Amino acid sequence: MRAEAAVAAPKKAPAAELPLGRILDGDCIEAMRSLPDNSIDCVFADPPYNLQLGGDLNRPDGSEVDAVTDHWDQFESFRVYDDFTRAWLTEARRVLKPDGALWVIGSYHNIFRVGAILQDLGFWILNDIVWRKTNPMPNFKGTRFTNAHETLIWASMGEKARYQFNYRAMKTLNDELQMRSDWVLPICSGGERLKENGKKAHPTQKPEALLYRVLLATTEKGDVVLDPFFGTGTTGAVAKRLGRNWIGCEREEFYRSVAEKRISRELALDESALATMQSRKSAPRVAFGTLVETGLIAPGSKVFDKKRRWVAIVRADGSLDYEGQTGSIHGLGKDLQGAPSCNGWTFWHYEIDGPNGKDVKPVDHARQLHLLASEDG
Repeated sequence: MRAEAAVAAPKKAPAAELPLGRILDGDCIEAMRSLPDNSIDCVFADPPYNLQLGGDLNRPDGSEVDAVTDHWDQFESFRVYDDFTRAWLTEARRVLKPDGALWVIGSYHNIFRVGAILQDLGFWILNDIVWRKTNPMPNFKGTRFTNAHETLIWASMGEKARYQFNYRAMKTLNDELQMRSDWVLPICSGGERLKENGKKAHPTQKPEALLYRVLLATTEKGDVVLDPFFGTGTTGAVAKRLGRNWIGCEREEFYRSVAEKRISRELALDESALATMQSRKSAPRVAFGTLVETGLIAPGSKVFDKKRRWVAIVRADGSLDYEGQTGSIHGLGKDLQGAPSCNGWTFWHYEIDGPNGKDVKPVDHARQLHLLASEDG
């Protein structure tokens, strides 16, 4: 589903110009400069958080916490960090298509600075997502609240830009409830946590469930996803599984090696598994009359509400007749209930032959049969 926009879709960059399925070596800003304009559908960025830890962190028993003390997370000042952030976001904006999306994840150390800069550059924030961790690391010193969440910013290219949002798939994923902006997911642990020589391969490896939700929500099969801070390749692994193309940027040779081995083991889902629920706006429109004229629900047959309070006759033009009161499946259902509206597809039911006699199905069942036949034909 594309949100309403005023920006025309650009021509796609030739596949030969894109290093699909590759991890680009070196500084991410320089690596992104090698990519064509308007060639990327989605950027997912997990940049350095600039944690400013200021020394070692120990548990109450004296053991050392495996925290982020790597050189790639160290910056001389906020100004240096801001300059770095502005530079990589500028390149991300250049390579993104006009209807592309930007995702950035961070903590309180950096996400507010990143958010202000991306707004200055013209990005339009669609949501801030709170990833609430079910198993966060406790605050060992007892001097602050436990840091139990991180924040993701989801942004489009501008206030009126198109963007991809698979609303129906997210609602299905969430047990038919509208997906909220607070996501409760565990941190990366157990068998998913990559280790080399018994130690964590990366201190801030993100859980695959987080990337799965991001990519399923805002990309489509075949889209190109760029991760400028590729690390151990969570984005690439999930993208490959979901049938998305990916490009990574990673300057650390060790992380590149771990990521390449990890992604090589990943298998793409087959076509049937990759199909997701469509939004009403993107699903092919089927009129009830189409089901009548194709014989899936024949003229003269009876339809009824689930409690069989009202039994109506299907007329040749797709309208219904209940004791002389007529209307569409939606209009008649609304009038009979005295309700402001009615979804006739789920309100009215009909009988079909089943293995143990007659089965009762909502008329939407016939619509789905029609859609399946259309796809197969």
